Amino acid sequence: MIDPLDHAAGLSAFIDAVETGSFSAAARRAGTTPSSVSKSIGRLERRLGVRLFVRSTRSVATTVEGAAYFERVAPLLRALAEAQDVVRTRSAEGRLRVSLPTDLGRLLLDPLTRIFIPRNPGVRLEVDLSDRHVDLVREGYDLALRAGVAPDPDLVARPLGAAPLVLVASPEHLDRHGRPETLADLAAARHVRYRLHGELFPIRFANGVTLRPEGVLDCDSGFALRSAAINGVGVAQLLRWTVDEDLRAGRLEVVMANSSLPIVPLRILHAFGRFQPLRARLFSDFVAEQVDRLAH
Repeated sequence: MIDPLDHAAGLSAFIDAVETGSFSAAARRAGTTPSSVSKSIGRLERRLGVRLFVRSTRSVATTVEGAAYFERVAPLLRALAEAQDVVRTRSAEGRLRVSLPTDLGRLLLDPLTRIFIPRNPGVRLEVDLSDRHVDLVREGYDLALRAGVAPDPDLVARPLGAAPLVLVASPEHLDRHGRPETLADLAAARHVRYRLHGELFPIRFANGVTLRPEGVLDCDSGFALRSAAINGVGVAQLLRWTVDEDLRAGRLEVVMANSSLPIVPLRILHAFGRFQPLRARLFSDFVAEQVDRLAH
């Protein structure tokens, strides 16, 4: 009988390769080389006496036997990782690669570096600040915080509440161009607009009215829109939390304050299934705590 623990490295490489779709992506996830992944899987195939992958110069795909093997061993390895976490008395270890939206990431970086990292010295944190919707599995991310989008059905989504939106502009801009009081005024105003993957995000009010004004500047980053609004370029639609300090300091002013905007649902996504590693659970719990503080 083959003892699976004798070739755990090959099993891990196999799981990573199936989940990411390539040996290169599996190597990035594991922090090793594609050659090492290929050799580990090759040794596993020789021990099992079957081909687990069909290889080409550009990609790999599981054979029938490989797909059946994956369905059985993936839950077992994740359960083993979960058991190891449990006996470590809440001590989290290992690399954690996360994707955060630029604006929310800017708010979270201070508590992450001031509290989370000192509290979890065994976690090696890699943070990507980008509004781009990364492919967690193929790009080797462990977690992604998303705002306002429906989760991928292949991922596990943990709801984190919702964030309010607000229209803002600099007082200098409003003094110069006027303060919109009606939808017609707002439509005629100068706008800096959020655009992601080529898609423009319109202004939607809580009553269902939608406005798609012309823009003088389009950006795929809330941080960039905030900077443009502070510098007097135009009206921007942003998450309220990300401009609270600017509003208190008088750098920005709320536009159309009596017209409510909808709230944006927040979710943290992962592809671990039921067996999320301790380091990922602790990070998710920490982010949930910080989001709750922002909301209150």
